[in-house]
Amino acid sequence: MSDALIFDCDGVLSDTERDGHLPAFNATFEHFGLPVHWSQEDYAQMLAIGGGKERLGKLLTPEFIAKAGLPEDREAQHDLIAQWHREKTARYTAMVRAGELPPRPGIARISAEAADAGWQLAVASTSAEESVRAVLEHVVGTDLARQFSVFAGDMVEHKKPAPDIYHLAIRELGIQPTQAVVVEDSANGLRAALAAGLTTVVTRSSYTINEDFTGAALVVDSLGQLPDHPVAVVSDPHAVGVDGEVSLKNLLDLLNATSIPTFS
Repeated sequence: MSDALIFDCDGVLSDTERDGHLPAFNATFEHFGLPVHWSQEDYAQMLAIGGGKERLGKLLTPEFIAKAGLPEDREAQHDLIAQWHREKTARYTAMVRAGELPPRPGIARISAEAADAGWQLAVASTSAEESVRAVLEHVVGTDLARQFSVFAGDMVEHKKPAPDIYHLAIRELGIQPTQAVVVEDSANGLRAALAAGLTTVVTRSSYTINEDFTGAALVVDSLGQLPDHPVAVVSDPHAVGVDGEVSLKNLLDLLNATSIPTFS
């Protein structure tokens, strides 16, 4: 069984939350005439909730339902959330396919390196699969994107920080937790990966820069792409010595370091 490199999507492949998901949500609210507009600060709080439909569900307080003239029937509300989410996903996907969301440094580079070395590639995300695949193709290209397994959306019952999506990925990829490196950008994502026993690299994004990443094997500002985007290392507890870019050798060193048992 080969090693695996598993990426989160939003904030990891591209800084999608601020520049993609938030404007898509607000455009959707306007489209349906809903009395809500999320600010950057509002959305930062919503990111504590895993999944777009789950965030939309938090709108449905009694006060909001009355103000928006929404049905009180739970099944009808569930159908509305699904409708809103489809509209939001379509708007977001259109933005991605139009090239409006730039990829984060180093993602395409290290994906190609891993593929050439025989690693399995995957994305594990709480976002809708259609959105994930659109971002993935934009960031790494259509040909390389075909080599990725995608675990997304409602494939599991519990979203991050629950480890369910990573348990699914490990099972479907046919690997042990000691054979995978995860790249995440948030504390919730880190908690999910650690709960699944996975070595985790954190690439901080615009909304997560001040979060607690205790337990991460490496924390950086990006994976790096020389010469324009060298890595800034925030935390390197295993002293793998990142030089300019996070390399495949760095990831192998992290796997070796985190799989060594400790004795008290």
